[in-house]
Amino acid sequence: MRSYREVLSSSAVRDVLLLGALVRIPFFAGSVLLALHVVQTLHGSYVQAGVLSAIVTVCVAVSGPWRGRFLDRLGLRRTILPSILVGAVCWSFAPFVDYVPLLVLAAVAGLFDIPIFTVVRQAVIAATTEQNRQPALALESVSVEAAFMVGPVLGVAATAIWSTTVVLFCVQMCLVLAGVLVWFRNPPLRSADEDRSDATPVARRAWFRIEFVALCVGACAAVAVLAGSELTFVSAIREFGAQRWLGVILAIWGFGSLVGGLVYGVLRRRISTFPLLAGLGATTIPMAFAGGPVFLGAAGLFAGLLCAPTLTASVDQLSRIVPESGRGEAIGWHGAAMTLGNGVGSSVAGIAIDAGGYAAGFGASAALGLIPGVGLALLVGAAQRRSAVRRQESARRAFEKTA
Repeated sequence: MRSYREVLSSSAVRDVLLLGALVRIPFFAGSVLLALHVVQTLHGSYVQAGVLSAIVTVCVAVSGPWRGRFLDRLGLRRTILPSILVGAVCWSFAPFVDYVPLLVLAAVAGLFDIPIFTVVRQAVIAATTEQNRQPALALESVSVEAAFMVGPVLGVAATAIWSTTVVLFCVQMCLVLAGVLVWFRNPPLRSADEDRSDATPVARRAWFRIEFVALCVGACAAVAVLAGSELTFVSAIREFGAQRWLGVILAIWGFGSLVGGLVYGVLRRRISTFPLLAGLGATTIPMAFAGGPVFLGAAGLFAGLLCAPTLTASVDQLSRIVPESGRGEAIGWHGAAMTLGNGVGSSVAGIAIDAGGYAAGFGASAALGLIPGVGLALLVGAAQRRSAVRRQESARRAFEKTA
């Protein structure tokens, strides 16, 4: 707890974490409401809802890197102002139109998506030092989990009182207002002691190397495990005939992630992303052998323990290999990889469930973490050893020349 007290004693970190928790709630609510709006109000099919969600997901993923690069070059306010304006215009009309115009407007809004995740993570990194960054990022990850648990519940509950048209409009306007709040708060995205002579963004080739690409692939795989597991929970609970326990099981799984994230944040030594990813895959395997909701809940609690730590370690490792003036774009690529992982995990798990039931779904989800985790650890380890050998050889040659 001392580590967290030290982090929260900084008003800059407290403000960023609170801001991040608030603005993410409408983000997670909106993704669920889009599908409900298509099916319930527009009387469309689940295929149409899936196509809409997929297109919006792709547009948001594409927007991540270039919006992040603008954050590095233009600053926060000049970057998100167009996002606020485009979002306000698109979502003023989108909830009230038919399916095809909704598809177009949602796609345009996705391309100009307010880079909330990039801004919050970059601000947390800028407000912390190497010593207290790990617990700060752990709290940031926990706030994401909390928003993910609260946002969809509030959004779906509101549709029981008002139409999806009204709720979707209100939620998206809340997201626009969240962007306005971020614009006014304007949290620093670079540390106060940064040398201004190095403030110009570094060339992408300086950090877009094997370890960074491996981190993006690892983040994609981690989210794929989570997305695949989430879909498979639904399949398992339906097969058990215990649909009323679905919310409880998912909450237990999320609670395990909260606990794991908080524990990871106070560890004195850093753990590489890739062993954690392999562990996330391995701890998912026991859920494939669940014979009922009780065993599934217990296994889900166990599997959840490595969810938040894996993603936290990935962002922490990124902050140490990417120069400060390039982190906006780097976090944008990282976020795009996680968005891609959401689609990959759901698709792979869905195919596996159709072929072999929930056991196959959990098995496929586990493989999405276990295999890349081991492979990336070996690849990055070999690359680091080769780099160390080259540095030693260069040092030896320099010494021989001076001798």
